[in-house]
Amino acid sequence: MPAAQPATQHSSLNDAPQSLAQSARLTDAPHTIVVGGGPVGMRCAADLAARGQQVTVLSAESYDPYNRVRLTPLLGGDVQFGEITLDLPDADDQGYTVHSGQRVVAIDRDGKSVTTADGAVWAFDTLVLATGSDAFVPGIPGRELPGVYTFRTALDASALMARSISARRIAVIGGGLLGLEAARGMRNRGCDVMVIEHEPQLMPRQLDIASSALLAERIEALGVEVCTGIGVKEIKGGHKVEELILTNGDVIDCDTVIICTGVRANTWLAGQAGLAFARGIVVNDQMQTSDPDIYAVGECCEHKGRMYGLVGPGYAQADVAAKVIAGEGGAFETAEPATKLKVIGAEVFSAGEIESLRTQPGIKDWVWKEDGVYRRIFVERGRLAGAVSVGGWGQASRMQDAVQQRVVVYPWMLHRFRRTGNMWLDEEMSAAEMPDTAIMCNCTGVTCGQLREAQKQGCASVPDLGVKTGAGTVCGTCQPLLEEFLDSSAPPKPAPLWRGLVGLSAVALFVALLPLILGYVPLPESYDRESLRVWLWRDNIVKQWSGFILLGITLAAFVIGLRKRLRFMDKLGSYDIWRLVHLVLGGLALAGFVAHTGMRLGNNLNLWLGASFIATIAFGAISGLATGADHELRARRIGTSRKPARRLPVWVHILALWPLPVLIAAHVLTSYAF
Repeated sequence: MPAAQPATQHSSLNDAPQSLAQSARLTDAPHTIVVGGGPVGMRCAADLAARGQQVTVLSAESYDPYNRVRLTPLLGGDVQFGEITLDLPDADDQGYTVHSGQRVVAIDRDGKSVTTADGAVWAFDTLVLATGSDAFVPGIPGRELPGVYTFRTALDASALMARSISARRIAVIGGGLLGLEAARGMRNRGCDVMVIEHEPQLMPRQLDIASSALLAERIEALGVEVCTGIGVKEIKGGHKVEELILTNGDVIDCDTVIICTGVRANTWLAGQAGLAFARGIVVNDQMQTSDPDIYAVGECCEHKGRMYGLVGPGYAQADVAAKVIAGEGGAFETAEPATKLKVIGAEVFSAGEIESLRTQPGIKDWVWKEDGVYRRIFVERGRLAGAVSVGGWGQASRMQDAVQQRVVVYPWMLHRFRRTGNMWLDEEMSAAEMPDTAIMCNCTGVTCGQLREAQKQGCASVPDLGVKTGAGTVCGTCQPLLEEFLDSSAPPKPAPLWRGLVGLSAVALFVALLPLILGYVPLPESYDRESLRVWLWRDNIVKQWSGFILLGITLAAFVIGLRKRLRFMDKLGSYDIWRLVHLVLGGLALAGFVAHTGMRLGNNLNLWLGASFIATIAFGAISGLATGADHELRARRIGTSRKPARRLPVWVHILALWPLPVLIAAHVLTSYAF
């Protein structure tokens, strides 16, 4: 079975009359034509259809639209073509149609129509160009010989898969992302592969020299030869490829050459239509070309002098174009380049303009290395400007967002990085607590905010999130992070006995705050035997009894507070029951404190003792409220499962508690001494 199957009949058109009929409006909704069936074009079309627009996709390739990023596992035999195809519209969705094998050859801006190679004319209200890019083949002599391939399309992958059966030795020209992916795919098929890169290092735009050297070691350990710092002078052979001549005079014996020396934006269609273009089709923040009714997204466009070769920014551009066309408004913001993927078995991460940061003045950098893992961060004027790693980095997604947001790098973060290789504590790395701007899927550019919105709309599994947002559908490396996101952001469950916990805590907090609300209870001005105030606070025996009872209750509450350390108490009841008992004892201690002092805190040590006691009770009550209401607080994004809202009041409660034994002992001694 071939690697890629031609498009199914329902998504292709065979003659011009049928094309004209299909392009006729079926509703009063505006009609948009998207030229290009790649991931970005399909994303824009789906977003438009979801907004009630009538959309027609014209794809030049004869295959069903597919995920170009997953051509590498297809080449390596890890997946079949059906596993990398993109979702097509439902057959009964007449407002959204996809037609493969329809190459657009002309744009009539005045007549608002496009013409395909078969002569069909397609009318539009709005046009979106998602024509992508083509493989760049430098002018190397011999490039036209049989046995020379590129790796860009499904057709290329299919040809290379067939070639792998008879190939003896393969030379990949280009040590960038695409070249290494091609080498990986052919190596997985058992071929003898060599990578040749004219720059001094592999992936020169994404990695520094040290990380590139580590990557080269890992690649060579898997049986792929790496040759850097040398170019190819000529491809030689009689009627087919036989050898390569390098610029240093060396001769490389090979029978197959794969050229992966970059891509060039596909601008010829825009140029014929008179649209402004430079390296790519020039667009504004709304993704409009020089014709406001024609938009461009993805690799074919140039925004503020920058072009993006990754699908993530392309998806963001597609979203903006769909919103603007639908009348919602929007603007594309410049994105820092970021790469996170496995290159021939090695996890590689890069964020920021690494190539320029390495030589730019005023940039400070720090490196961490351990057990074959390399990490380096770049800081500009106290803010994170870039990061690179080889060997895996659990905090890569957060690092990418931090580079994008140019977060401030504090001294303790640098200290932690130099010591552990991380800038944040592991416990701070819950996927659910990442900011809305944090990118969860690097390939598609899907953020935490988009995932949360998808959750609100009913997505409860990784496949659901993939269908709704595209996250996890490209290389799949972010799927564990998506699973963590779903688990940690699931609707929080209330704590057992939470109502009693909240009720008792509220009462305790109210009573603890009475000195601030009502003040102390005044002593009677004259002696009255029947007065409760006289009996409580003038009778020395009663004062002693109330003091010792208060001391006993306080000690009991203190012991129960250590319940987690006293494992024998597990047999006497559950933690939830003992937590309520602890609260009840705290309330009784507070009642004893009122009975013993009348809320008169006194002076000197007595004042410190009273303040410490009230602070202990008050913050204990606040922590009880936060514990009982944790599910409601987390639902309102106050606290998380890893950093609950009760954390701060619990620590203050403990800190206020520790001075109590010393202060109580001093109070007892001074009372009996004087």
